[in-house]
Amino acid sequence: MKRREFMLALGGAAASAPFAARAQQADRVRRIGVMIALAKSDPEAQANVAALREGLQQLGWTEGRNIRTDYRWGVSDPERSRAAAKELLALSPDVIMPATTQMLTAARQENSLVPVVFVNISDPVGTGFVESLARPGGNITGFTNFEYTMGEKWLQTLKEIAPGVTRTAIIANPKNPNTALYLRAIEPVARSFALQLAVMPVNDAAEIERTIEAFARESNGSLLVMPDPLTITHRELIVALAARHRLPAGYPYRLFAASGGLLSYGTDRVDLYRRAGAYVDRVLKGTRAGELPIQQPIKFELVINLKTAKALGLDVPPTLLARADEVIE
Repeated sequence: MKRREFMLALGGAAASAPFAARAQQADRVRRIGVMIALAKSDPEAQANVAALREGLQQLGWTEGRNIRTDYRWGVSDPERSRAAAKELLALSPDVIMPATTQMLTAARQENSLVPVVFVNISDPVGTGFVESLARPGGNITGFTNFEYTMGEKWLQTLKEIAPGVTRTAIIANPKNPNTALYLRAIEPVARSFALQLAVMPVNDAAEIERTIEAFARESNGSLLVMPDPLTITHRELIVALAARHRLPAGYPYRLFAASGGLLSYGTDRVDLYRRAGAYVDRVLKGTRAGELPIQQPIKFELVINLKTAKALGLDVPPTLLARADEVIE
């Protein structure tokens, strides 16, 4: 081969090398580890997963082609959170997605390198996970669901729809560190309404049933249910007990009202998962997680179940109906 031909061939090979490398990188299947608090069979869990998959697919990530998602279901307590984090990290994921404060705690304890994109965390700054919302730092970013001041809105809305109640039971998981912080916002509102406030810690379905039945023995009671995987998992039971004992109840998510709960006011959980897909995309393309600002909710839904209100003998104020994003009849 002549020298000129040899140099041209060499140059062509060198020029094609970066393209080949990029093609190989693009063809590499990326791995995502997702922790879900609910059971795989729960429709809410499947809706969240479908939203995440949709958000990723819109950005060119298709399951089985260029991404593989590993799930851990029913991650609803600290022990399971630690086990799930270890199991997923052992699979060498490119990004891991926790969905509760307990999961994020476990992910951080087990890992300081793999990027973390969380969803449904209430106060990542106050709980020490990140330095600030604008510049999280480290390997963590994600999407928050509530500010603690939401607690006062829950109680105000419940009192507005059921002005005759004089007692409110807070149904909460004692293992959830956010409960105490929500209570700080709830307690002043309870005093302003002269409401007797009773915090009812529950750990399982049996305790939920015993607690609500005991509280319902006195009149003029109501329930306020805190956001937690435990209460979401047992939402059908809680809603049924509230109906059986004729207790007006306020809930943090639409799925409670859709199950027959009186009212809910909170974030669109499915939308958070869909939006999280964009952050997973950016991390997979090389952006450091800690450089992505924490995203706060952009959509809150007030949902009123008019059928349940009528069953409880409650007349929903027209002003409240006018504010509702959805009325279930």
